[in-house]
Amino acid sequence: MRRSFDIVCAVLGLIILSPFFAAIAVAIKRETKGPVLYRAQRVGLNEKLFTLLKFRTMVVNADKTGASVTHATDQRITTVGRYLRRYKLDELPQLINIIRGEMNLVGPRPEDPRYTGLYDQKQQMIFSIRPGITSPASLYYRDEASLLVGPEWEEQYIHKIMPKKLSIDLKYCETNTFWSDFSIILRTVSEVFR
Repeated sequence: MRRSFDIVCAVLGLIILSPFFAAIAVAIKRETKGPVLYRAQRVGLNEKLFTLLKFRTMVVNADKTGASVTHATDQRITTVGRYLRRYKLDELPQLINIIRGEMNLVGPRPEDPRYTGLYDQKQQMIFSIRPGITSPASLYYRDEASLLVGPEWEEQYIHKIMPKKLSIDLKYCETNTFWSDFSIILRTVSEVFR
């Protein structure tokens, strides 16, 4: 039932939001040359690699000139990109990932392979559930980039933020239900509009 709900929501979302997607695409292309979508390798269900889709919020080839985690003062982020990130609009193309079967609406956020290699045995249990567009950890760390400041920002992410996010999402994996997912979706929408 949950999977069917996710697919129906993703298809309806793509149809309803298609004019909005077009407007975002125009804004991205007007500011910088390059593709509208950013494709990132992420680790999903059963540790399978997949291509996560996002609206591009950074300069072209930003992934080749810096870390995969974005910190508060990252100069690679475009003006349009800052707006998209602030309202989490860059995540909307992941509705396509849901239709492909790579993601759910709700589930642990998928991580870059460079960081999943650091997971301990307990943390690797996160791969037993399909990743999602939103999660309890995403809500808790809604402004994650603002916490990553100073020269040691990546160390801070690896040793403080990432373990806490994994702990929150592992607890979700143990207790999730259709209704808890629905509650997380409502909270996510509320946060975006707030």
